[in-house]
Parts: sequence; C-alpha cells; structure tokens
Amino acid sequence: MNIQVQCCGILLLLVLLFFYVRQKKLHLSTEKAFMMIFVVSLICILLDVLSVIVITHMDSLPGLLVAIVCKAYPVSLVTVAICCVRYICVDIYLVSKRLITFARIYGAIFVLGVALICILPIQYCYEPEAHKLYTYGPSIAATYAFVAFFLISVIVIMFMKKDRMNHNRREAVQIWVALWVVAAAIQGWNNNLLLVGYAGSVGIMVLYLKLENPENNLDRKTGLFNQNALGLYLRQIYAGKENFSVLSILFEESFERNISDVFNEESVFKMVNYLLQIPESNVFKNSEEEIIIIMNNKNLAEEWVPKIQQFLVKNSYEAELLFIPDAKQLTQGEDLFYLIRYVRENSTEHLEKTLTTVNDGMITKMYQEKTIKRQIQNAMDMDLVEVHYQPIYSTKEKKFTSAEALVRIRDEKGNLIPPGMFIEIAEKNGMIIRLGEIVFEKVCRFIKEHRIEQYGIHYVEVNLSVIQCADEHLADTFIRIMKKYDISPQMINLEITESASLSAKMILLDNMKCLMDYGVKFSLDDFGTGQSNLNYIVDMPVDIVKFDRGMINAYFENGKAKYVMDAAMHMIHGMELQIVSEGIETEHQYETMEDLGISYIQGYYFSKPLPEAEFLDFIANYH
Repeated sequence: MNIQVQCCGILLLLVLLFFYVRQKKLHLSTEKAFMMIFVVSLICILLDVLSVIVITHMDSLPGLLVAIVCKAYPVSLVTVAICCVRYICVDIYLVSKRLITFARIYGAIFVLGVALICILPIQYCYEPEAHKLYTYGPSIAATYAFVAFFLISVIVIMFMKKDRMNHNRREAVQIWVALWVVAAAIQGWNNNLLLVGYAGSVGIMVLYLKLENPENNLDRKTGLFNQNALGLYLRQIYAGKENFSVLSILFEESFERNISDVFNEESVFKMVNYLLQIPESNVFKNSEEEIIIIMNNKNLAEEWVPKIQQFLVKNSYEAELLFIPDAKQLTQGEDLFYLIRYVRENSTEHLEKTLTTVNDGMITKMYQEKTIKRQIQNAMDMDLVEVHYQPIYSTKEKKFTSAEALVRIRDEKGNLIPPGMFIEIAEKNGMIIRLGEIVFEKVCRFIKEHRIEQYGIHYVEVNLSVIQCADEHLADTFIRIMKKYDISPQMINLEITESASLSAKMILLDNMKCLMDYGVKFSLDDFGTGQSNLNYIVDMPVDIVKFDRGMINAYFENGKAKYVMDAAMHMIHGMELQIVSEGIETEHQYETMEDLGISYIQGYYFSKPLPEAEFLDFIANYH
C-alpha cells in the first residue's frame, strides 16, 4: 500500500524537530504544550504507517496484534485533538484553577473516548487490486465523534476567549484545525486518500513558523532573549505566582553604538557571555539600551548583583543598575516596567549612584501613583471631573466680586480625591492638558448657563499648570472654548505661577499676548513661593498678584516677614496692580489685610471651595 504521504509528514516533523531542539528556549508552558502536540502528532503518523503495514500483513500476524495497532492509531488521533485543547487553554489560562478544572473535565471525556475506542469492535478493508485499505466500524465512528467534539471545543473556546488568546496562536490553530477538517472530509469521501496524518504535520509546521520557532524569541545581534520573550515569560511567572528578582541594566549608549563606536564587538559579546553564566536566570534585551535579568533565586541574585556591577565598571561599561529583590510583590509584567520607569524618574537615590535597590516604599508609591493616574483617566472619561468655586471678597466694594475655580475629581465610588493627590501626577503624565481643557470648558458653561454676572461676579479665576503654560496650542484652545459658549473674555482671569514661566517663558508670553489681545486678564498666583519673586512681576503682563497662604502666615508669625511683605505691597501698588490675599482664616487676619490696603480677600474665613449649586446659593445670599 502507498504510504508516501505519511512518510512525507514524518520527514517534515523530523526536520522541524531538528531545528527546534537546537534552539535556546525559555521553557514556557506554551512551549511544553507545543512539544506535547509535536510528539503526539509524530507518534500518530508513525502509528498510521504501522497500521497500514499490519493490515497488509494481517493474514500472517496475530489478530490481537493487528487490533491493538489499528486501535492505537485512532487513540492517537483523539490524543492529538485533546492536546490541541490543552494547547490553547494553556495560552488563555496559564497556571490557574480554571486550567485545572478544564484539564479534569476534558481528561475524563478523553478517558471515556479511549475506553470506547478500545472496547468497540473495529473492521478492516484491504483490497489490493482496488488499492483500498482502511478501517471502519463502531470504534472508528467513536474516534471521529470524540475528535469532532474536541475540535469543536477548540473553536468555541477560541471564539469565547479571543481577547485573552495570542492573536498569532489563534490564527495558527485555526489553520491547523481547518487542515484537519478538510483532510478528514476528503479521507471520509475517499478512504484511499490517507491525508489526516499529513494534514496534522502541516498544521504543526504552521504553528512552528507562525509562533513556536524559538528564534522568534531571540535577539539576532546579541543572542539574548528579546522583548517579546520577556513579555511571555513575565506573563507566565506572574500567573504562577513564582518568587523572582529582577535586575535592569540601562546603558548610556545603545548596543549598536557600543559595537561600532565605543567598544568592539568582542567586548560586547564578552559582556553577554558573562551575563549568560548567571545561574538560575534568564537574560533579555528589552531595548537597544536596556538588559533585563530575571533571577529565580533571591539569595543568588543578591550575591550576583554586586559582581555584575563590578564587571561592568571593570570593563568600562557606563550603566545604571536597578535591582528589585522581590518582584513578586508586583502583580503583572506591565507593573514591573512601570516601576522601573517610575524609580528612574523619581528616585533621587538613583541619581546619586549606579546601583539602586528598590524597596517596599518605592513599590507602594508607584502603585499609589498608578491608581491615581487610573482615577484621573476614569474621571475624564466618565465625566467625574467637577469644578468647585471659592468666593473672593472685594474690600473696596464690600461684597464678593469674583471666584477661583478649583478642580476636583471623584473616584469610582463617588468620593472626592484631594487635588494635592492628583495634580502633580496629572502634570507629570501630561494628563493635565486634557484635564485643564475640561475644567475650562466647565467654567465657561457655568458662566453661560447661570449668568453669574447677575450675582455681581465680575470674573472667574482659572489656574494654569506649568505644563499648560508650555502648550503652544493653549491660547487657540481657550479662545475656541470661549467662542463656543459665547462668553465675554473679561469674565476670565487666568492664574499663572512663577515656576510656570521658567520652564517655557517664550511660549507662555506668546499665549498670554494672544489671550490678552482677545480680552482675557492674568493673575500671578502663589507670589512669594517661586524663584523669581519681585523681578518676575516686572516682566509679566499681569493685573493681579496673589499672596500665597504661606506668605500671609509668615506675616503674622515672623516679624522680619512683615517688612518683606510691606515692601512687596508698596511696589505692587506702585505698579497699579491689585493684590489678593489667599488663605485668610480668621477675623484678625481679614481686618489686618484690609487695613494694609489689600484689594481682595480669599480664604476659609468666608468660605471653602463650593460645588456649583452651593456656590450660587452662597453668592445669592450675599448679593
């Protein structure tokens, strides 16, 4: 009987096996599941060939032997099918209770299928003249039924969990299943065409080429595992809740620059070979400048980190080392990368030495920042951003004539998050631009909808962050919003801080000129806390100067501070600018500021910042 097709399948698998075993691997769960499919598929084709041989010689062989071999082949087909189910479940569920549950359920069904195949009778058809050779009967029917069940399960699971499954793996498995189904259909239509085994080997080749080729996880220049492999490995060890340590090595130059300009290629690979000698570890090239070493033994890690540092220094590699002794405290790979960036951007310790060890406090702060960042994003997306208004009292008009708009956000439970917890984080992550636009639009809508000028409010002060002041599109954006709500620009007073101008003074001045030409006025906020103080007022076209709460408190607590504040007030009044005193909390403070000729008073003495409705009621009562 012609068995060339099966032999081609065996040859194909053996070639793939040759290349597969020679490559360095991470020993991922998916790799192990793929290897199981590979071995079972190879056994399946071998049994297919063997069954053909025993059937052609069944007259001279014991009947029991023929039955055992011929039933071993369908059993192997069912085994390949359940291995396919396991392969996709390992990718979706990794190491989890759900995976164990699936294993038990499908394992029981598999045992039932094998039992039926072994118990039910099988028949053989061998007609040499007609070139016919195949098996049939209840045992084969049971085989097709269970294989169909497992393949349908594969399709259903992939459809239901497509968001959790690797896209390339899902596509490769779909091709493999399609090949199997088509081959089975052809073989069922024409029993002489024994294509199922070969189709399975082609499917294995598709899996190998699209996903399971170990070379896909290697960096070609250094031979280290690449960024893709790092993500897969972290996903597995976090799912398995394993203990491990991480060392991040950030080089001053990229590897290409090191090889071509700074070091020779031999030097770079000397470093790589040294790192590969670290026991119980895997080394990854995360970027052109960074190497990540994952060590599975904390004690060995703490022993080797100083050695690695000494090696790099000895061989003139300029690099920053960041060591995380207990990376299990993090919950996923994304958090690990976030922590590395966070420490490098925020830790003063990291700036002072080449090796920084991450402690529990750093991890706690990182998670707090990440939580706040998520809450800011959620507040902007779910319209949980609010504007509260703090009334500002005019000592000349003896009434409230303006207010400061202050941003507040709520978490998912509706609780207010203090601005001190999220403003700095929003600025650092660039989210303040969008947040500032939302606040400004809410202020403009509030002015338009409630016609607050009827309550005697002349304008509303809106704070600008340092990042907003450096935004080249600030003026255009704010003018567009004011036009959208058709409000007078005289109703808006924008507050800038001294530090804002220092970061991008020219951009700020251009924005100010554009907005002032439109009719908007400006205030200098937090005077007395910045770096340029009195000289700053001379350079900036502001109409109002706001004395910081700290400066006001110093005036009442420090005799020398009185002279400083008196001089500042004299100069500011001389330039015909108005002064707002912030943080006034007592009647004595209020009366003193009024006697000093302060134009406006703001603080808890009158009111804390109020939500829109409460602010309107407050103003209405005093109007």
